[in-house]
Amino acid sequence: MQPLNKTFETSRGKIIIRESTLADLMPYRGLRLDALLDSPTAFSADYELNLNQPMSFWESRVQPDAQGRLFFAEHASQLIGMTGVRLGESPKTKHGAYIWGVYVRPKWRGLHIAEVLIETCINWARMQQVDIVKLGVMTNNTSAVRCYERCGFTIYGTEPRGILHEGNYYDEYLMSRDIA
Repeated sequence: MQPLNKTFETSRGKIIIRESTLADLMPYRGLRLDALLDSPTAFSADYELNLNQPMSFWESRVQPDAQGRLFFAEHASQLIGMTGVRLGESPKTKHGAYIWGVYVRPKWRGLHIAEVLIETCINWARMQQVDIVKLGVMTNNTSAVRCYERCGFTIYGTEPRGILHEGNYYDEYLMSRDIA
């Protein structure tokens, strides 16, 4: 299968969208930990738990496999964004995929980088003959909700109290896009 690498121009320079490799282990770990610190209510993952994960955990994330991919946005050899896509693993769910971990560093937001990352995941899912792609987003993250809507996702439900962070509950929208 051919990699889904892509290059596009923004007002801040050229961005490369590419699949992860094992060489991305430490830069990915840094980006992911920054994401969990920067936006703790945007992810169900916890900073402290991730900080203490062994290197094998991070290796499993960056190593592409038959069930999923991790894609990065890169500028001047620095990771500035990421998202992953994972196929359903059961015979009853393999027609679907789930997008996870969407993040773009704050100074790079507003340039549609997340949209290109998401479309890259959708294109990969299409190549796997997936019919539907789903994701979750906190209801208070209006900029992310708008981004996903621009990418063709619609809300199909709400998970009440999806996250508990520092004594506050956050509901999560469940969104999907039919790609059949």
